Amino acid sequence: MHDVSLAFFWHQHQPYYPDDVGGENPMPWVRLHGTKDYWGMAMLLAEVPELRASINLVPSLLAQLSAYTESGQEDGHLRVSRLAPDQLSREDVHYLLDNVFMVHPERMIRPYPRYHELYRKRGISIDSAEQARKRFDKRDILDLQVWSNLVWIHPLAFERDKDLAGLLAKGKHFTEQEKQWLLDRQKQLLAEVVPLHRELEARGQIELTTTPFYHPILPLLWDKRLARRAMPEVVLPKHLDGYPGDAEKQIRMAVEYHERLFGRPLRGMWPSEGSVCQEMIAAVAGAGIEWIATDEEILSCSTDGWVSRDGQGFLRNPEMLYRPWRVEEQGKQLQVIFRDHAMSDQIGFHYQSYDADHAVNDFLGKVEAIGNATAGKAGSRPTLVSIILDGENCWEYYPNSGVDFLRKLYRRVVDHPRIHPVRVGDYLDEHPATDKLGHLFPGSWIRHNFGIWIGHVNCNRAWDLLYETRRRLAQAADERSKPPEVLDRAWREMYIAEGSDWFWWFDEEHSSAQDNLFDRLFRAHLQNVYRILGEPPPAELARPLARGRRAAVEGQPTGLLRVKVDGRQTYFEWINAGHHACQGARGTMNMAAETLVSDLYFGFEVDRLALRLDARTGALGDRLAEFDTLRVVFLQPGGFVLTVSPIDRKRSKATLDHYGVPVRQAAVRVAADAIFEMTVPLAGLGLSTDDPVRFYVQLSKDKTLLERVPAEGTIDTTVPSPDYEFVMWQA
Repeated sequence: MHDVSLAFFWHQHQPYYPDDVGGENPMPWVRLHGTKDYWGMAMLLAEVPELRASINLVPSLLAQLSAYTESGQEDGHLRVSRLAPDQLSREDVHYLLDNVFMVHPERMIRPYPRYHELYRKRGISIDSAEQARKRFDKRDILDLQVWSNLVWIHPLAFERDKDLAGLLAKGKHFTEQEKQWLLDRQKQLLAEVVPLHRELEARGQIELTTTPFYHPILPLLWDKRLARRAMPEVVLPKHLDGYPGDAEKQIRMAVEYHERLFGRPLRGMWPSEGSVCQEMIAAVAGAGIEWIATDEEILSCSTDGWVSRDGQGFLRNPEMLYRPWRVEEQGKQLQVIFRDHAMSDQIGFHYQSYDADHAVNDFLGKVEAIGNATAGKAGSRPTLVSIILDGENCWEYYPNSGVDFLRKLYRRVVDHPRIHPVRVGDYLDEHPATDKLGHLFPGSWIRHNFGIWIGHVNCNRAWDLLYETRRRLAQAADERSKPPEVLDRAWREMYIAEGSDWFWWFDEEHSSAQDNLFDRLFRAHLQNVYRILGEPPPAELARPLARGRRAAVEGQPTGLLRVKVDGRQTYFEWINAGHHACQGARGTMNMAAETLVSDLYFGFEVDRLALRLDARTGALGDRLAEFDTLRVVFLQPGGFVLTVSPIDRKRSKATLDHYGVPVRQAAVRVAADAIFEMTVPLAGLGLSTDDPVRFYVQLSKDKTLLERVPAEGTIDTTVPSPDYEFVMWQA
């Protein structure tokens, strides 16, 4: 086995949530992830001093942490948590009942009996907050206030703090004094986050890196037309002018802020969403950055597929992925490392369902296989395997917040004779890039394109609103009619609105219970530009961006199904299914045509999701020649696409991918005859009890979309518990 240098690179990020002009901070995620993941991930590294890693801290996150610990910043959830139950207004109680269960129920609610009791009492997706409010007394509300904060404390804090552990063990009937103590302790943990990272870097264990300040998609600030490189048919916004000056400003602000906060020069950068292009190289290098990171698919596109994966996930020319590369522009150069997409996704999406020992063994076995595959091909340079992913989001889905997995993984890595954990900068010092890319392909770490952030109706409208607001601000700056400090405040709001996260939630593939809030905050930052300039905001900014409507579902599933997947129309198999009656039209070129599909049925077996499609006229099997591919696109759980092609009475073939990587364990059953029937294992989708499910179906022929079911929005449902039928019968 060739020696492997293993680079863990954790990306810690939150968008800038506060509306400082309006005096509002409606989202608690910086505070909650701060006491859980940002504190906990650093503490786990501190437990293993031999472990080397890199951590990317986005300035928009750091600025908000500072506001909590140094300026007394609050958020809506913290304000409502601080109040005694008898001080809460009806709206405050509604806020609690609508917002404090936004966690993964299986890992962060069900293990705690009292929290789970309150969750069940709430009746998510059944009752409104007003209806549920009548079931909650003051003791329930106080316990809910405590649990909605306590569950966001990292497990290591309970190990280290006997008072926190005692509160956890108590479990219920908390006092007002205990609640206030917890919220104060929460603030103390937040105050430890930056000093802890500073200490780990000072002792040489981690390398800290940054991202452009408010997390913008740099290539789209440079030139929106770059989106066409990976998506030639993409529909772009009306206004295509770029703002390279804004991109350069966001880079410089990030570098200056980070070095001022940590007192050390920066070397590395994770461009927002791993988004890169050739045009940005000179500006990034000019700010003093020496290396950047992005996804392996960018390398594949930059080398015309020379480094790429086949349909089974096997790499072509693997030794060329597992090394740094050099890029140059305008006499300046950067080194670039490329994340192993599949290995990073194993941690991000798959190991959560494994036993910790099994997951660690599987991970190390794959790293050893990479070392074997590159033996004799990498020369004297150790193989560099880059594991890059968000450092906060996936642990919500792991048992014990991922502590068992990460502890075992870190210890096994440092004890391995041929695997050596490294900081990226240290590796590049010893083994600088010798291979040069002629041109860096423009794309992101998601499907090597910018499709999430541009090209959809809502995304494009947001870009045009951004353009129009920026044009007015630039005009005011040219007129010099406002004091510099006023213009600086207005530009800050502009830079916040350029952040990638707003556009992420405008994409119809992504949705959350806070879609409307993201929409409102984005428009608020644009409105603030006008208000700071002393002008009334345009009426257009008062209107929410058009959101995809939820599909009209005539009924949710009422019991578990027992489906024999044979394509035959058997009434009793689907009697308990949810149902959507199709009324939409086909693709844009066939708007007047009658749809092929008349009805979609959906439901659950004990361990499988089941779907059925009926034809509007005749047997569906008689009309298979009208389309050649059927796709089920999942928005929750995100990234999964189930593809059936060809569609045939005898030889239909189904595959399940997750962000383009095949899910090999997914035994999908398909049959097309009088009707189309399909079942897919819940485990293959990473689903368990109480998880939300959102999907739509596409029918295509020759890569042309013919029909979408539902025509607008998605089918939304929830994975039932195994005792579902008993619960429904009791209700």
